[in-house]
Amino acid sequence: MLLVLSEEHKEHLGFLSEVDPAVVGEFGRIAVEFLKKGSNPKIYEGAARKLNVPSESVQHGVEGLMYLLTESSKLMISEVDFQDSVLVLGFSEELNQLLLQLYLENRKEIRQILGKLAPSLPHYHNLEWRLDVHLASRALRHQVKPTVTLKLHLEDGARHSSHVLQTDPATLQHLIQELERALAELKSNHCRRILRNIK
Repeated sequence: MLLVLSEEHKEHLGFLSEVDPAVVGEFGRIAVEFLKKGSNPKIYEGAARKLNVPSESVQHGVEGLMYLLTESSKLMISEVDFQDSVLVLGFSEELNQLLLQLYLENRKEIRQILGKLAPSLPHYHNLEWRLDVHLASRALRHQVKPTVTLKLHLEDGARHSSHVLQTDPATLQHLIQELERALAELKSNHCRRILRNIK
């Protein structure tokens, strides 16, 4: 899978071809540090003074490199696909190899950082259910009124929670049909294309 870069992103990464490869390696280290600790404008200004360029150029270069590394790590693209994705930038072979080395050295760490940044949502642990049927009462001797009671157990890290839901079979059947329709929609080509772009 190739990484598709926007024109703006290509323009930001174009700055990397104007500096020494050692500086690009340092920008890569800074990009990974920024993922861990956040952005620090003082580092941009210090690097801009040393290189005699505007601090915005340094900022765009580092952020472009950060985007390239995070998107590549998120998609876990192969070495060949990474090289093909970077090839459109028109960099020298030495710079392409340096970017590949940065990617290979940092992709596991970047994936760990991105995993920690993702929100932690409760997820399914267990489901208990019971079917109750009310057959008759004093007023109505021949009635059938079924009720389905569900106890949904969720897990959020070490914390467990339970939710009790009660419904009639017709509503439960409708809910099942809607969920099955949503799952079928996820398998459509349109949804797959959207999900690929989100990842």
